Amino acid sequence: MPHPNDPTLRSFIDVDATSDFPIQNLPYGVFSSNGRASRVGVAIGDHVLDLCELEQAGRLDVGDPGVFARPTLNAFMALGPTVWSRTRARISELLRHDHPELRDNSELRARALLSMADVKLHLPFQVAGYTDFYSSKEHAANVGVMFRGKDNALQPNWLHMPIGYNGRASTVVVSGTKVRRPRGQLKPPGAEVPSFGPCKRLDFELEMGFVVGQPSKMGEMLTEKQAAEMIFGFMILNDWSARDIQQWEYVPLGPFQAKAFATSISPWIVTREALEPFRMHGPAQNPAPLPYLKQHLPNNYDMQLDVSLRAAGMNEAMRICRTNFKYMYWSSVQQLMHHASSGCAMNIGDILGSGTISGPDKNSRGSLLEISWNGTEPVELPGGAKRTFLEDGDSLVMRGWCQGDGYRVGFGEVEGTILPAE
Repeated sequence: MPHPNDPTLRSFIDVDATSDFPIQNLPYGVFSSNGRASRVGVAIGDHVLDLCELEQAGRLDVGDPGVFARPTLNAFMALGPTVWSRTRARISELLRHDHPELRDNSELRARALLSMADVKLHLPFQVAGYTDFYSSKEHAANVGVMFRGKDNALQPNWLHMPIGYNGRASTVVVSGTKVRRPRGQLKPPGAEVPSFGPCKRLDFELEMGFVVGQPSKMGEMLTEKQAAEMIFGFMILNDWSARDIQQWEYVPLGPFQAKAFATSISPWIVTREALEPFRMHGPAQNPAPLPYLKQHLPNNYDMQLDVSLRAAGMNEAMRICRTNFKYMYWSSVQQLMHHASSGCAMNIGDILGSGTISGPDKNSRGSLLEISWNGTEPVELPGGAKRTFLEDGDSLVMRGWCQGDGYRVGFGEVEGTILPAE
């Protein structure tokens, strides 16, 4: 049987070359539609393949009956990497253009294949915990230059470990969920005492997240191989950020309410296996990491990412960022190894965010804080609008994909529109 990553594979379903969801991808999500409760599906072109229907028809068996009838991916993730790989191979076989089992079964096809336009996508898994990292050297340096000067851009610990903080699992939401402008304590320059009110410097952060699909035990460390095998898949992540709230609260313990109000993720989880052809080594790490953080395999990905902003009242969106996940200084595997190194137990459904992904030039900066250089260089948008930070009614869309030979492995999009503070 051909490997599911084989670039020559074709599906009997027509899939455009620019689609995020060719047969080489097969990302998992959770959907509902008229008459169907939330359940697990796979994206293929402009369709969703209902895995529950395939399971009930006896065409898909993962050893846990009813696992795809559940409203989250957690139970499927718990089955482990061997089952993940075997299931993806079976789904690929069922969708191949030269395999008649589903292709020639019109009754099953009608039940199992739904138009993407006719389904509602949900948060794909129950989020157990959320940790956000700060792993782009370019982003950390840009922020450091703004607030501490060029000579002190990176803190002394930054080159020795992936810096992170614990976020809020309770406010992780799926793409399309509107985001209410947060409120908090504000103390602008010159003010003697703080006040409480709506954030005035609302920002996005372009990130990739990954979901932990296998647990680790409390007190145990992880090897590079163990950490990699625990990663079920990746999603685009927007870690919304209230810069003015953060500026007042972050000393001495870092972000708290400035990041707790919302984190948006894309609805499709692209498996680690689907991204395998796009793995590459990341930037050279100097000084060399301590032994527990050393990696020997290429754990970065050649993954294009972009952000478009549509100003309130405007019909046209404009791309304001184009960058690449390959720039990340600390890899996802290193983030997971470091997270567990203290003995911290990792759970199925934990999200680890990469931190803002910025590249080496101005067009590849992954936040408005950097793009507008802390509000001093406004972004000019269609219709004469300008932005330093996000305003009520603004809509932001993030997209990402890995480009193969004649196909792309993409993530769909993560969209959010800003609502006024209550």
